[in-house]
Amino acid sequence: MTTSPIALAIHGGCGTLPKAEMTETEWTEAKADLAASLRAGWAVLSKGGSAVDAVEAAVLVMENSPHFNAGHGAAFNADGEHELDASIMDGETLAAGALCGVKRIRNPIGAAKVLMRRGDPLFLAGTAADSFAESEGLDMVENEYFSTERRRKNLSSMKIRELVGTMSEASEAEKHGTVGAVALDAQGHLAAATSTGGYTNKPAGRVGDSPIIGAGTYARDGRCAVSGTGKGEYFIRYCVGHEIASLMAYAGLSLEEATARAIAELTEHRIGAGLVAIGADGSIVAPYNSAGMYRGWVTPDGFIHVATHGDVEVAGQLEAAA
Repeated sequence: MTTSPIALAIHGGCGTLPKAEMTETEWTEAKADLAASLRAGWAVLSKGGSAVDAVEAAVLVMENSPHFNAGHGAAFNADGEHELDASIMDGETLAAGALCGVKRIRNPIGAAKVLMRRGDPLFLAGTAADSFAESEGLDMVENEYFSTERRRKNLSSMKIRELVGTMSEASEAEKHGTVGAVALDAQGHLAAATSTGGYTNKPAGRVGDSPIIGAGTYARDGRCAVSGTGKGEYFIRYCVGHEIASLMAYAGLSLEEATARAIAELTEHRIGAGLVAIGADGSIVAPYNSAGMYRGWVTPDGFIHVATHGDVEVAGQLEAAA
């Protein structure tokens, strides 16, 4: 039996702050959490585990970190609450699970995976999704659990911009952020997962691309796995994840060419965007058009690479696949 090379890549959102807006300690902590996310996903893959389990493990670490806009650390909506979205997809079977507008699920990506395993329904929203997760015995929290002081400041800033008419001048970091992971396992199967708190000061009930299969999340064996970050309305309109897979399958583009074209289209509309993607051969890309994007990947030799802006750092080495 032949085995595939394993591969893993993550993003923590293209809404990365300018370097001067966080202390060196905060940047160090954020990069350490990226590395921890990669270690969690790689631990699954290196033991022969599935790509689906690997992306869930990687995203869960970022949902638990205050440095990313997902789970603890999620953005506030216009009502001062948190409404979280997440999805996961198995490239082997095209099975998927998604939820949106949840307020009490500590780790939305875990609930999305339970939905995927159930098979029907695929997508739940709001209180129904919260109730489903609770009935499945998942960890539930009060909405305040997701709050951080930085996100409170972002909400205040966006409220002021709204009043004085400077919303268009807001940085990507003020507006939004997302986390995601893509993986290729030793059986040659691909998977993708994405989780977000949406954008700061979003209308209550707004849903972006992160839980939309084919937009912010997509995986299909033999093609690619994609997780996006940016203004979700445009990722939905362009069906970004599915578009990349289609460009590879029907136009013969490489993973790098297909993702570059997708980002270029969004750039034409002045939309801040980024993504991570893995090809069926284990190739990895992480293009973005904003000032920075939290991102990371593990190379076949087990070296962890993490980055926030232009420079990529080696953050350690992991054991090779068994």
